Amino acid sequence: MKKFNIPKNPRLLIFDIDSTLYTCPAYAHEQIDCQIRHYAKLNGMTAEEARKKVSDFRKKWAEEHGGKKISLGNLFTHFGISIETSIEWRKTLFDPYDYLKKDEKLIKSLENLRKRFIMTCMTNNPVEPARKTLEAIGISSFFPTIVGLDTCMLSKPSKTILDTAIEKAYEDFGEKVGYENCISIGDRYDIDLDLAIQLGMGGILVNGAQDLYEIEI
Repeated sequence: MKKFNIPKNPRLLIFDIDSTLYTCPAYAHEQIDCQIRHYAKLNGMTAEEARKKVSDFRKKWAEEHGGKKISLGNLFTHFGISIETSIEWRKTLFDPYDYLKKDEKLIKSLENLRKRFIMTCMTNNPVEPARKTLEAIGISSFFPTIVGLDTCMLSKPSKTILDTAIEKAYEDFGEKVGYENCISIGDRYDIDLDLAIQLGMGGILVNGAQDLYEIEI
């Protein structure tokens, strides 16, 4: 776990979901790979050919953008796959219940955090599969609203998505907060933290749910 720019008076914790609120490399991998396999099928390619195409694009993107990473949703737009199409794929191609189970340690940790902070989720998955993921882990009740790929029709990183997460938290909890009162928590610095920190938020980089079991803020 690494912490960045933690504010003096944090109020809103903005959690990524995948590989942040659970630790399951197989599920995290399948969410990506099933979409690549589906793209391959639709375009008369082998799965390996499609994986190489995605890998080559990621490498080129990183070279041209100072080493930064690109989300799969944004990457697919360069292949002619719209965000709307990505949303439909993500709703049907995988099921979190095939991989995840209730996490009692995480539930206890979030119960403690809820005593001090308001919390929301922000993900590059659509709201429907994201909600199923939280339900499978047993933590759905902690997050009244999820800001997903189909909320703003944008993929992280995006200022619009961050602003929407803050607005939704106000709708849920009736408390207005500024960037200086927020902490973004996620497993990918480029996707989950970099922009948030630039805007004045704090950031916590984690390597799965085990980093959240005894988190101190």
